[in-house]
Amino acid sequence: MKAVVVNQPGGADQLHVQNVEKPSPEKGEVLINVKTAAINRTDIISREGKSGYMNNPILGVEVAGEVVEAGEEANIPVGTRVMGLVNGGGYAEYAVMPADRAMVVPDKLSFEEAAAIPEVFLTAYQTLFWLGNLTKNETVLIHAGGSGVGTAAIQLARQLTNAKIITTAGSLEKLDYCHSLGADVGINYKEQDFAEEVLKATDNAGADVILDFIGASYWEKNLKSIAVDGRWVLIGVLGGSKVNDIELMSLMAKRVHLKGTLLTPRSDDYKKELTKDFAKHALPLFEKGKLKAIVDRVFPMEETGDAHRHMEANKNIGKIIVEME
Repeated sequence: MKAVVVNQPGGADQLHVQNVEKPSPEKGEVLINVKTAAINRTDIISREGKSGYMNNPILGVEVAGEVVEAGEEANIPVGTRVMGLVNGGGYAEYAVMPADRAMVVPDKLSFEEAAAIPEVFLTAYQTLFWLGNLTKNETVLIHAGGSGVGTAAIQLARQLTNAKIITTAGSLEKLDYCHSLGADVGINYKEQDFAEEVLKATDNAGADVILDFIGASYWEKNLKSIAVDGRWVLIGVLGGSKVNDIELMSLMAKRVHLKGTLLTPRSDDYKKELTKDFAKHALPLFEKGKLKAIVDRVFPMEETGDAHRHMEANKNIGKIIVEME
C-alpha cells in the first residue's frame, strides 16, 4: 500500500509517499480503507521528532474510510463508513483502528468532512466538559478560535450549553467566522489586549473556563482574564512552554484550577470512553445540522508536505484534509 512516511525528523520536506506493508487487524481492531486523513499539530511535532509518544514513521491520528476487515471481537460490518482516532499510521491507504473508538459516519457527511471531526471535536469536548466542567450561564474564553479545535469548541459550547463564548483570533476573517459559529465576543489579539476585553465583556468577573493553546506568552493575560474558581485548561504551547516569574499567590487568590492535557498519548481505554460519551451527546447533532465539520482545504496524498506547511503558516480556518486515494 502507499503511505506518507517521515524519512527522518525534520521539516515538511521529509514527508514522502512510499510503498509499505499493509497492516492487519488484531483482536478488537478493524482494518480501514482510508479515504481521508486530517492534519494535526501533533503530526507536526511528531514529524520534527519532538514528541516521545509516537515512533511510527507513518503519521496521522484521525481518519475516515470504510471497514474492509474486522479482527476477532470487532463487531463492525465490512463496508461500514467509519471515522475515528488511530494510534498513528493514518496517512496511508489502509490503517487499523480499535473498533471501540470507531464512529459511524453520519449519512449526510462526506469523507472529507468526517476526517475533520475526531481529533478536534474529541479534544474540544474533553477540554470543555471533562476537564473544564463548563456549565450553563458561565463564560468560556476560547483562544485560536479559527483553528480546528477552536471552531469545534465554539460549536460545542453553543449547542450543549448556553454559556457566553469569547474567542480570540488574529484576523477579521477568522473572527467573523467564529461569530457565524456562535461566538458572542471576538477579540483580535494582534490589535487588542484580550485580557482587558474579556473583563469588559464579563463586568470584570472574568472567564470561568479558558481553553489555552498558547501557553507561556499568554500566561499573565490569561491570569488576568480568569474568574475566581475558574478552570484553565492548557492544551498547547504555541507561544512557548517556559514561564518566567510565576506569581503563585495570584493563582491561589483566584483559586484557579490549572490543568494540562494531551489527547494523543492518552490510553486506549480513555479514548474509548471519551469517544463513547461524545458519540452519545454530540454526534447526533451532525445529522441534524447543528454541528458541522469545518474543512479548510483538501490536499492530495502527494502534497501532504504542502498541507503541513499550510498549517505551519496558520492560514487555515478549520481542518486541513488529505485524500489518501
